[in-house]
Amino acid sequence: MSETVAAGFSEDAGLPEDLGELLDGIHRVVRRRLRQELAGPRLRGAQVELLRLVGGQPGIGVSAAARELHLAGNSVSTLVNQLVAAGLLVRRTDPADRRAVNLSVTTEAAERLVDWEARRSELLRQQVAALTEQDRAALAGAVPALRRLAENLHEELEGAHDHRA
Repeated sequence: MSETVAAGFSEDAGLPEDLGELLDGIHRVVRRRLRQELAGPRLRGAQVELLRLVGGQPGIGVSAAARELHLAGNSVSTLVNQLVAAGLLVRRTDPADRRAVNLSVTTEAAERLVDWEARRSELLRQQVAALTEQDRAALAGAVPALRRLAENLHEELEGAHDHRA
């Protein structure tokens, strides 16, 4: 039996397809489980991504956020307007360039992000603990490869963005 089959991937379907389906499925189920306990209005994925970005880079501008998220500037502007209206994002005029704005999360948004991350970590901790020792070791061994895969995808996307500019 090949290592690919032993790791839970069928040779017939192919590793990339199986991996994509599994990652999508895990992301979807985790998001749904966490939403069941969510207080306040539900946020779409792109809204959460923007809040996480701004929370990690307070003062980021709309253009920089669009580049970082690989979204059109007008899409990010729409998200900013929605999140400002929801009281989760603050938009201030950049003192160095009156045409630009700086973004920051509100206290409520910061608390929601911390709560979301804590609940996600606990959910995954519980689920990983329920696996066999062999499965936990396999997951731990896969993390470096998955990290490299994510970095490669990010670099490729950055390269494609640079060529369009």
